[in-house]
Amino acid sequence: MFPMVTGFMNYGQQTIRAARYIGQSFMITLSHVNRLPVTIQYPYEKSITSERFRGRIHFEFDKCIACEVCVRVCPIDLPVVHWRLETDIRKKRLLNYSIDFGICIFCGNCVEYCPTNCLSMTEEYELSTYDRHELNYNQIALGRLPMSVIGDYTIRTITNSTPIKIIRGKALDSKTITNY
Repeated sequence: MFPMVTGFMNYGQQTIRAARYIGQSFMITLSHVNRLPVTIQYPYEKSITSERFRGRIHFEFDKCIACEVCVRVCPIDLPVVHWRLETDIRKKRLLNYSIDFGICIFCGNCVEYCPTNCLSMTEEYELSTYDRHELNYNQIALGRLPMSVIGDYTIRTITNSTPIKIIRGKALDSKTITNY
């Protein structure tokens, strides 16, 4: 009979412990009720990209001198530059310039090292297509400026997102993350 009493006591303690855990998790859930949502309803809402965001590359054909610095600094030798040497003026004449964004890693080296600043990064990040060959942009497609997210009146922009604050010296655990 004595082991039966201790069994009921253990069962009672486990029940109380389970109820306490459920209560704690319910309190955490209630503390998140009055917070802003973290998710963004993507096609209808877009977050504004940061100033140094590395999106699609914009190319200005008139500024390019066909020096091929962008090809040399690219870790995967991606930009394809076709040029012809004009013998009468002893300068290179650019014929064609293309970048395949299916392969590009958006490192920004070509933009950083371009001596004439004919390359720049835009805020465009929607490059999805059904055919991978459509991601190979020539100088005409690279020259188009993307429509700004801020200027599009059909899309609601999100500016007040709530990032998780990381406290130095504390390990990230479930209590640290749920306190923010």
